Amino acid sequence: MILIAIVIGCILGAVIGIYAPMVSYTYSGYLAIAIIAALDSVFGGIAATLKKNFDLKIFVTGFFGNAILSILLTYLGQKLNVDIYLAAIVVFVGRMFNNLAIIRRYYLSVWENKITVQKTEKVSEKEEEKQ
Repeated sequence: MILIAIVIGCILGAVIGIYAPMVSYTYSGYLAIAIIAALDSVFGGIAATLKKNFDLKIFVTGFFGNAILSILLTYLGQKLNVDIYLAAIVVFVGRMFNNLAIIRRYYLSVWENKITVQKTEKVSEKEEEKQ
């Protein structure tokens, strides 16, 4: 189900990206930080799904809350002439790497378990042939 939603989202994003007008330089910083915040939420949602504690309400509020907060930080930083958005980038990218590590470890353990089961089956087959 989630895989279908991801595929539909990617296709929809690609179609919109092809036909959408170019984002002006003035707003490109806001869009970039919002995309990073959204990607952080997506990776967090995938990691939560693998841990079997995914909650749609938490995902949706985090998705939009993180994006809005990061845009507000970027706006405040531009008004104060301070690059506050860099702090948000560091936090979001750090969390993305942590979530990616969780996802990687999960699939590595699944892969290792699969290999172990296959080896055990081969050993048991050889033992049965000997008898």
